[in-house]
Amino acid sequence: MKIELAETYRNTDQGREAEALLLPCVQCGQCTFTCPTFRLLDDEWDGPRGRIYLIKQMLEGKAPSASFLPPAYSLDTLEGKTPGANVQLHLDRCLGCRSCETSCPQGVRYGRLLDIGRELAEKEAPRPLKEQLARRVLRAVVPYRYRFTALLRTGQALRRFLPDDLRARIPERRKAGAWPDRPHARHMLIWQGCVQPGLAPDINAAAARVLDRFGIRLTPASDGCCGALSHHMAETDEAHAFMRRNIDALWPHIEAGAEAIVLTASGCGMHFRDYGHLLHDDPRYRDKAKRVAELTRDIAEIVAEEWQDGPLHDLPAPQRQRRIAFQSSCSLQHGEKLNGVVEKLLKRAGFKLVPVTYPFMCCGSAGAYSLLQRRLSESLRTRKLETLLASRPEAIATANIGCLTHLSEVSPVPVSHWIELLDETLSATGG
Repeated sequence: MKIELAETYRNTDQGREAEALLLPCVQCGQCTFTCPTFRLLDDEWDGPRGRIYLIKQMLEGKAPSASFLPPAYSLDTLEGKTPGANVQLHLDRCLGCRSCETSCPQGVRYGRLLDIGRELAEKEAPRPLKEQLARRVLRAVVPYRYRFTALLRTGQALRRFLPDDLRARIPERRKAGAWPDRPHARHMLIWQGCVQPGLAPDINAAAARVLDRFGIRLTPASDGCCGALSHHMAETDEAHAFMRRNIDALWPHIEAGAEAIVLTASGCGMHFRDYGHLLHDDPRYRDKAKRVAELTRDIAEIVAEEWQDGPLHDLPAPQRQRRIAFQSSCSLQHGEKLNGVVEKLLKRAGFKLVPVTYPFMCCGSAGAYSLLQRRLSESLRTRKLETLLASRPEAIATANIGCLTHLSEVSPVPVSHWIELLDETLSATGG
């Protein structure tokens, strides 16, 4: 895709990077039918091909023109809006699931182009005050573990007095199990995160118990936001500040010899892996950021490696296989490229994985998307649950706290992190 950058962007780093990202795109449309919002809305502008075209037009300083559009596109919904406002509207509806990247034959890095498009659109099309305030409130609460947990506990205490629709959006309190404290020669860090300790405090403890069986001590390194929430809202400086704080918190442990930084939330893991690229222009932090990215591992990678070569024997066959539907979070399969890893682990542990159609489709959580785009998010969740429940599973397993919370609101069967299910099985079988 050729692009003639407007003077505003011609000699800027963002302009040059966007030009390089756009170049491989041939507008073939193979990404379109794997895009959840296109499948839901049937609008080219709400698919990756349309969004890429809108970003290109904004970078060129032009409004979309009918003479250059394929027949599938319609200008009706774009009339009366500036290029920046069009980009902002349709990128707001984008989940950032990166399913399009997985299906793209040209290897277009849509996720990075999305970041640039969002940031430039915020400058070109300032939001109404109401939207600005809503986003600021989210960024003032969600990334901070203790603020978020305090608000959550208040809501849980008042839950029974609330209307049904609001009560469903406040999850019941989950208990945390014991954290193992046996000494081991091997040592890894685990990132606590911002919302997960309040919403599902036993996930990281379950990961620690599983790795304890492999002779690995898992130490909580720190807590707080990985920076993804601010990053996805185009608050780049704020996101970088979170990232630098996290690097400072992790660095003494890294210097002390920690083998890896383990993430049980695949969304955070995907962002941690981008630290090196996102801070590559920062002379103080770029080398440390690159090292943090190199050490980042999803819990599934660690368990897969250790179970293959570690001390655990194969588990005895269970008397009855539990039927599980696995919801592979977008960040796990499209972002971290770990599709199939968890499924193999669950099968080896004795679970019966039921077939799920359209496994590449997003559940609609996508970080703050479920709060900022509630109607679309709920529609996507309904479709996802239909596929997950079609084969009558006893439970749903996932790999990301956002998906777990979002699906749990309305799921008729329990939703758990897969590491919790594995921990239960290992405990029950003496593994």
